[in-house]
Amino acid sequence: QVQLVESGGGLVQPGGSLRLSCAASGFTFSNYGMKWYRQAPGKEREFVAGISSIGAITNYAESVKGRFTISRDNAKNTVYLQMSSLKPEDTAVYYCNARPRGYDSWGQGTQVTVSS
Repeated sequence: QVQLVESGGGLVQPGGSLRLSCAASGFTFSNYGMKWYRQAPGKEREFVAGISSIGAITNYAESVKGRFTISRDNAKNTVYLQMSSLKPEDTAVYYCNARPRGYDSWGQGTQVTVSS
Protein backbone atom coordinates (compact mmCIF):
# COMPACT_ATOMS: atom_id res chain seq x y z
CA GLN A 1 0.00 0.00 0.00
CA VAL A 2 1.00 3.63 -0.36
CA GLN A 3 3.11 4.75 2.57
CA LEU A 4 4.49 8.22 3.22
CA VAL A 5 6.73 8.82 6.22
CA GLU A 6 7.74 12.36 7.15
CA SER A 7 10.70 13.27 9.34
CA GLY A 8 12.91 16.20 10.22
CA GLY A 9 10.57 18.40 12.20
CA GLY A 10 11.47 20.01 15.48
CA LEU A 11 11.82 23.22 17.45
CA VAL A 12 13.72 26.04 15.77
CA GLN A 13 14.23 29.72 16.52
CA PRO A 14 12.83 32.42 14.23
CA GLY A 15 15.17 32.90 11.30
CA GLY A 16 16.40 29.33 11.51
CA SER A 17 16.26 26.46 9.05
CA LEU A 18 15.00 22.90 8.89
CA ARG A 19 14.89 20.24 6.22
CA LEU A 20 11.93 17.89 6.13
CA SER A 21 12.02 14.54 4.40
CA CYS A 22 9.24 12.27 3.16
CA ALA A 23 10.10 8.68 2.32
CA ALA A 24 7.61 7.07 -0.05
CA SER A 25 6.85 3.43 -0.78
CA GLY A 26 4.15 1.28 -2.33
CA PHE A 27 4.08 3.02 -5.69
CA THR A 28 6.40 4.04 -8.53
CA PHE A 29 7.64 7.25 -6.97
CA SER A 30 9.23 8.71 -10.10
CA ASN A 31 5.88 8.67 -11.93
CA TYR A 32 4.07 11.05 -9.60
CA GLY A 33 4.17 14.63 -8.47
CA MET A 34 4.51 15.22 -4.76
CA LYS A 35 3.27 17.96 -2.46
CA TRP A 36 3.80 19.32 1.01
CA TYR A 37 0.91 20.68 3.07
CA ARG A 38 0.74 22.06 6.60
CA GLN A 39 -1.89 22.48 9.26
CA ALA A 40 -1.62 24.92 12.13
CA PRO A 41 -3.74 24.57 15.28
CA GLY A 42 -7.30 25.68 14.64
CA LYS A 43 -6.70 26.17 10.92
CA GLU A 44 -7.40 24.21 7.78
CA ARG A 45 -4.71 22.22 6.05
CA GLU A 46 -3.03 24.35 3.39
CA PHE A 47 -0.82 23.74 0.38
CA VAL A 48 2.84 24.63 0.84
CA ALA A 49 4.78 23.36 -2.17
CA GLY A 50 4.59 20.91 -5.05
CA ILE A 51 7.03 19.25 -7.42
CA SER A 52 6.51 17.38 -10.67
CA SER A 53 7.45 13.74 -11.17
CA ILE A 54 11.00 14.41 -12.38
CA GLY A 55 11.45 17.64 -10.47
CA ALA A 56 11.38 19.97 -13.45
CA ILE A 57 8.42 22.00 -12.20
CA THR A 58 7.88 23.37 -8.72
CA ASN A 59 5.30 25.69 -7.23
CA TYR A 60 4.86 27.33 -3.87
CA ALA A 61 2.32 29.07 -1.70
CA GLU A 62 2.90 32.82 -1.68
CA SER A 63 3.55 32.73 2.05
CA VAL A 64 6.66 30.54 1.63
CA LYS A 65 7.95 31.61 -1.77
CA GLY A 66 11.62 32.55 -1.59
CA ARG A 67 12.08 30.86 1.79
CA PHE A 68 11.19 27.19 1.15
CA THR A 69 12.54 24.87 -1.52
CA ILE A 70 11.01 21.55 -2.52
CA SER A 71 13.18 18.89 -4.14
CA ARG A 72 13.19 15.16 -4.72
CA ASP A 73 15.56 12.25 -5.14
CA ASN A 74 13.88 9.61 -7.26
CA ALA A 75 16.68 7.13 -6.57
CA LYS A 76 15.83 7.33 -2.87
CA ASN A 77 12.03 7.67 -3.26
CA THR A 78 12.22 10.78 -1.11
CA VAL A 79 10.91 14.31 -1.34
CA TYR A 80 12.38 17.13 0.71
CA LEU A 81 11.31 20.53 1.95
CA GLN A 82 14.15 22.88 2.82
CA MET A 83 12.79 25.66 5.02
CA SER A 84 14.79 28.80 5.72
CA SER A 85 14.10 32.15 7.37
CA LEU A 86 11.46 30.44 9.45
CA LYS A 87 8.77 32.52 11.13
CA PRO A 88 6.50 31.76 14.08
CA GLU A 89 3.59 31.59 11.63
CA ASP A 90 5.28 28.61 9.95
CA THR A 91 4.50 26.57 13.08
CA ALA A 92 2.35 23.63 11.99
CA VAL A 93 2.26 19.92 11.36
CA TYR A 94 3.74 19.34 7.90
CA TYR A 95 2.34 16.56 5.72
CA CYS A 96 3.56 14.86 2.58
CA ASN A 97 0.93 14.18 -0.10
CA ALA A 98 0.65 12.04 -3.21
CA ARG A 99 -2.18 10.72 -5.38
CA PRO A 100 -0.88 7.51 -7.00
CA ARG A 101 -4.25 5.76 -6.59
CA GLY A 102 -6.39 8.70 -7.72
CA TYR A 103 -7.10 9.91 -4.19
CA ASP A 104 -5.05 11.74 -1.59
CA SER A 105 -2.57 9.72 0.42
CA TRP A 106 -1.03 11.34 3.48
CA GLY A 107 1.78 10.69 5.88
CA GLN A 108 1.43 10.99 9.64
CA GLY A 109 2.96 14.45 9.64
CA THR A 110 5.93 16.03 11.37
CA GLN A 111 5.66 18.92 13.83
CA VAL A 112 7.54 22.13 13.13
CA THR A 113 7.58 24.71 15.90
CA VAL A 114 9.18 28.11 15.36
CA SER A 115 9.66 29.87 18.66
CA SER A 116 12.28 31.71 20.66
